[in-house]
Amino acid sequence: MSLAFSSVSEHRFDAWLAHKRSRRTKNWLVVAASVAVLAWCFWDTIMFDTDWARMGGALGIGGTLERFLWVDWSLTPKLLVPALETLMMATLGTILGCVLSLPVAWFGAANVTPNRYILYPFGRFLMVLSRSIHEIIWALLFVGAVGLGALPGILAVAMRSIGFISKITAEAIENIDPKPVEAIRAVGGNQFQVMYYGIVPQILPVIIGTIIFEWDINIRRSAIMGLVGAGGLGLVFFRQMAMFNYGGVTLVVLAVLALIALGEVVSHFARKAVI
Repeated sequence: MSLAFSSVSEHRFDAWLAHKRSRRTKNWLVVAASVAVLAWCFWDTIMFDTDWARMGGALGIGGTLERFLWVDWSLTPKLLVPALETLMMATLGTILGCVLSLPVAWFGAANVTPNRYILYPFGRFLMVLSRSIHEIIWALLFVGAVGLGALPGILAVAMRSIGFISKITAEAIENIDPKPVEAIRAVGGNQFQVMYYGIVPQILPVIIGTIIFEWDINIRRSAIMGLVGAGGLGLVFFRQMAMFNYGGVTLVVLAVLALIALGEVVSHFARKAVI
């Protein structure tokens, strides 16, 4: 009996050891394949496509960076209006995106959607569509539709914000406590009362925090809208690059950094005050 038990135990140990060796071999093969792919990507995209000869010449990295080390302070008075325009695009775009994201979040939340088979997939599709298309692409589309200026930038920021705000809001709705909702429905509350009294109080901190965070991100997005003609600091940046005024480019970059830092400070205190 003991010999049979010993034989079975030894067989199980051998099987376990073989399985462990096989798993270790597979892991090493995966690592080797990953390293090979990374090495190929590095060689093809960096080593092969890079103009290494230019880097060592007068127009190399050092020479290019040296041009940006001085700042054209004479451009400072001309940056106030574009900076305010950038801040306006971020603010109005966030507000518009928040308004447009509410029905999308309502459609895309499984526990409150009016129709699980039509409106729920449609709401989720709008979330994916908004997040999948870059804000520059949205800006190009709206510049072609409504012309140059701040309006296409506002619309582009709004369209880009819908996906993030609606997705976070829909997921917050799906994770609410159903008891208040059931209580309101039990006493005859309609859909608006259920939403206003049973759902919104539970998700309000999440919504406010998401909107503030999205506004902070939209300041960065608005700063580059001018590259496609949507106004703001990005337009000044594009003009300075076109004129090869590297000192002006540096000043615009510093202005963008200052604007983003201001947004960080405002959003920090706003979250602490509201949430």
